[in-house]
Amino acid sequence: MNLLMSFCVVLLDLMTVHSHMLKQGRIVGGYTAAPNSIKYIVSLQSTRGQHFCGGSLVHRYWVVTAAHCNIGAEHMMIVAGDYIVNTFEGTEQYAKPHRLVTHPLYNSSTNNADIMLIKLRAPMVLNKYVSLAPLPRQGTGVVEGQVCRVSGWGYSSLGGGQARFTLRTVTLPIVSTARCNSSESFNGNITVNMICAGYRTGGKDACKGDSGGPLVCGGRVYGLVSWGNGCGDAKFPGVYTAVSKFRRWIDQTIYGSHLRCSKY
Repeated sequence: MNLLMSFCVVLLDLMTVHSHMLKQGRIVGGYTAAPNSIKYIVSLQSTRGQHFCGGSLVHRYWVVTAAHCNIGAEHMMIVAGDYIVNTFEGTEQYAKPHRLVTHPLYNSSTNNADIMLIKLRAPMVLNKYVSLAPLPRQGTGVVEGQVCRVSGWGYSSLGGGQARFTLRTVTLPIVSTARCNSSESFNGNITVNMICAGYRTGGKDACKGDSGGPLVCGGRVYGLVSWGNGCGDAKFPGVYTAVSKFRRWIDQTIYGSHLRCSKY
């Protein structure tokens, strides 16, 4: 069974990556973000304009998101500068993907290395609505209890189309891998490439629909919404791809042979 179906893969009230998997969720316990306050977040949409995943702009030509958001380049449109996803506000920029680069270690069964880079056909223009996401250095960590923020769009109803889908955000503390991997929780399924975040009491979480969206700690994107078990469950924090484990891969993919021995 596809983990996408059974796990709360994301951030908000959302239609999932594949249109036949209609599951409801919302950013649990969150609030509406101020308009265009999270300038690096992007919406991954189907060519019909349906939002299905989040992402972050890390270069004018590149977006980082979750590997499980891969529905094929020909089926996707990337939208930057958005706030209410199904309403034209005049701040949006649209780009088609040129190619998708999934991490070679990505495993759809375990969700390990759930990270993908999207090269855009045309660059986004950086302005007061669109900026680049700061990334952590390779190998840097977050500490238990550190408060981070996860953001994304959600559908307020499964019908879609009529409601306004506004960017929402929620703050969450980091949970230690030891606690997240305990027999009461994910029981050893959290790899070194994952971060957990959530309250001991539950009630606040990312949920179905906005996989790939940013978990921001200290101003940098340390996590990508990846998977979970339920939403806002006290025993099961949300699980995020640990971006700092892939910083070198991100830079090598974007800059390729231009990147010699630069230090971080």
